[in-house]
Amino acid sequence: MQHLVNVKVNGQSHTLVVNANMTLLDMLRKNLGLTGTKKGCELGDCGSCTVIIDGKTVNSCLVLAVEASGKEILTIEGLAEGNELHPLQKAFIDYGAIQCGYCTPGMILSAKALLDRNSSPSEEEIKTAIGGNLCRCTGYIYIIEAIREVAGKQKE
Repeated sequence: MQHLVNVKVNGQSHTLVVNANMTLLDMLRKNLGLTGTKKGCELGDCGSCTVIIDGKTVNSCLVLAVEASGKEILTIEGLAEGNELHPLQKAFIDYGAIQCGYCTPGMILSAKALLDRNSSPSEEEIKTAIGGNLCRCTGYIYIIEAIREVAGKQKE
């Protein structure tokens, strides 16, 4: 069975026809070509598919596309403004918080959602915010430092 889905993704409105069992992750990647959202475990454990829906992070592999209808979705592709990277993207590069990069989109979006609701988080709050995002390369230290850097600049 197919359904009509109306979503706003990265500021652009889309009307799509999707199968009832299609995940938001697959809709973003296959229907909209937004491959920055990564497909990892498909069980909601790794966080590589993290996106922001109406201001809250979700694992897009666990959300049906039809459930996203009427919602506003932000993916990693929607962070940069033209050729200007988002401060979190810059900080991740500057601090070496990117190695293989597979977890990076979800990690950055989790950090953005945190900083949107708390511009001055503690280290513990940062760790909690990225707790649903697994990284096998960096050991999290550089990731936390990058997020702290952006939080510090927001205070200025």
